[in-house]
Amino acid sequence: MSEEPRSRPEWFINRELSWLAFNRRVLEEAQDPRNPLLERVKFLAIFDSNLVEFYEVRVAGLRQQAEAGIATRGPDGMTAADQLDVIEPAVRELVAEFYTCWNEALRPALEKEGIVVTKPEQLGAEQQRWLREHFQREIFPVLTPIAVDPAHPFPFVGSGNLNIAALLDADDPEEPSRLAVVQVPRVLPRVFRVPTEGRGRTYVFLADTIRWQLPELFAGATILDHTAFRVVRNSNLYVDEEEVENLLTAIEQELRKRRRGDPVRLELRAPVGERLRQELLEVFELEAGDVHDCEGPVNLSRLMQLVELEKEERLLAPPFISPTHVALRDPAKLFPSIRSGDLLLHHPFDSFDSVVEFIEQAAEDPRVLAIKQTLYRTSEDSSIARALLAAAERGKHVTAVVELKARFDEEKNIRWARRMEEAGVQIVYGLVGLKTHCKLLLVVRREEDGIRRYAHIGTGNYNPATARQYTDFGLFTADPEVTAEVASVFNLLTSLSSRERWNHLLVAPFTLRSGLLERIRREAAHARAGRPASIFGKLNAIQDQEVILALYDASRAGVEIDLIVRGICCLRPGVPGLSENIRVRSIVDRFLEHTRVVRFENDGQPELWIGSADWMPRNLSGRVEVLCRVRAPAVIQRLEEVLDVYRRDDVKARELMPDGQYRLGDGTRGVRAQEWLIQRANQSLPV
Repeated sequence: MSEEPRSRPEWFINRELSWLAFNRRVLEEAQDPRNPLLERVKFLAIFDSNLVEFYEVRVAGLRQQAEAGIATRGPDGMTAADQLDVIEPAVRELVAEFYTCWNEALRPALEKEGIVVTKPEQLGAEQQRWLREHFQREIFPVLTPIAVDPAHPFPFVGSGNLNIAALLDADDPEEPSRLAVVQVPRVLPRVFRVPTEGRGRTYVFLADTIRWQLPELFAGATILDHTAFRVVRNSNLYVDEEEVENLLTAIEQELRKRRRGDPVRLELRAPVGERLRQELLEVFELEAGDVHDCEGPVNLSRLMQLVELEKEERLLAPPFISPTHVALRDPAKLFPSIRSGDLLLHHPFDSFDSVVEFIEQAAEDPRVLAIKQTLYRTSEDSSIARALLAAAERGKHVTAVVELKARFDEEKNIRWARRMEEAGVQIVYGLVGLKTHCKLLLVVRREEDGIRRYAHIGTGNYNPATARQYTDFGLFTADPEVTAEVASVFNLLTSLSSRERWNHLLVAPFTLRSGLLERIRREAAHARAGRPASIFGKLNAIQDQEVILALYDASRAGVEIDLIVRGICCLRPGVPGLSENIRVRSIVDRFLEHTRVVRFENDGQPELWIGSADWMPRNLSGRVEVLCRVRAPAVIQRLEEVLDVYRRDDVKARELMPDGQYRLGDGTRGVRAQEWLIQRANQSLPV
């Protein structure tokens, strides 16, 4: 009798198809007429931006594997080539819906509100006259039209950059046309307003304006065809950290190479003739299947600029100003407040300014001796990085663990690393071969009773800009046991010291995987013994095969498992005999759900953990991640209340079905978690 296989391909949803399902949920928010109109426009722009990054990273990586003949199969049984075969038709279907949403829903809805987005050809005579003058004055001087020939080669086109291509009549029987190109400079606004009479507002896209004025750019030439286009390139970085002497310099060199990565996708503004299409395919060495025809403007992520230009509040989500946590409203009492008991912040429902003020106060406080912080993603003008600079200039011992390989934030991080190093901050880049993704801040302060440590442990980045748009937890603590363990993580990152035993932290890649699996199996044992057993997880992604198989085993043992997974979920819930006790939902709403928290019932003695790690191989095995157990009763109570409202969401929550499709809640309870949390925050009541 053959033994039951440990794993079957049909038990797993493909990672890339799951991600595309997530981006479909983003698109559905743009399609949903219940959302304010300009919020729908935002979601449409986010969908486009997400898809570009998907091609730059995921599709590019799969292509490299397929071209190298790598036939390794994932848990779902698919090779890289198999995945490319299913991605393309899925993307084409999504992109068709995307442009239908813009052309047939959003643009007409905007027009009803007096916001007209149109082509220059459709403007009135006076508006066209104004636009010609504006073009000559503000746009034409910045452009460089190039007619391609041996003396004028086709210019390099960066990933995601907007361009205009044209075919010019060459008046040569042997070669009747010449390719020409105009790059659209990033310094110019992609959308701008055309003066109108009356109360309405009229906008045109920059690319449409340039296409309209091509005869001015190629004076005397006959233009046979033209189109706007965007090419997407492989944007992965390839650095062998063990083979380089200076990681910062190596990353800088690799960034220059990335700008010239191989093209993987070409988008053309429809309609476009076959001759021009073939010319561009030859330039970028792509196949016909790599071209996506756009039934509207290329690069609709620039619609974010339209939202910024419009100030019509009734078309936006109601304004929300994050209140300061009640215990942190007196800046002079930050340290005493934290010392008196752990505090949980839930951003943006609690202001992130408290975290910034904590670092700024630590920089100024003469009692503070040292500050240590991890920096994964931060803003261009980072108040946090500036506070670290100020602390170092005041003579404090400041250490920053900067992650140079935070995708698409590498250049910002390099600039800050150089500035901080010049100011005297001790800069380290973590452990070789591992990204430092944990969110940790440690302050060492001399007090009346001796040296005391203060720590902040978060689920999100130290980025004040995204903290207003992402939901994240942050724990302030002066607990000596916890802060000592945070200090040991910093020592591990900076000195390669042998890891200690952590009792209050789970640290990847050392103890997090084993600790997570141990607790899942413990719940299964409780269930088999008839004791209370359940698992609740709120994450961004679940992909790790070992964790998924452990969850399946727990489900079969009778453990009730409730998961809220914003993005990728490779686990297939609700399969009889396998995962019928597992429920998976995704919430896509005004703020990007980014919190990572897990709760184990543990026979009536619940354990709750928050931290930086999703349940993916890269988080559990390829990064330094930290989960921290929440122990203070008041913090546990608040966390339980927040998780409860997310469990009850039936307005924005979509449930994952066994076939991989998502079903929107029926709204019978009318619970929308983010709206509920905003209302509580507006009442200035901690939840």
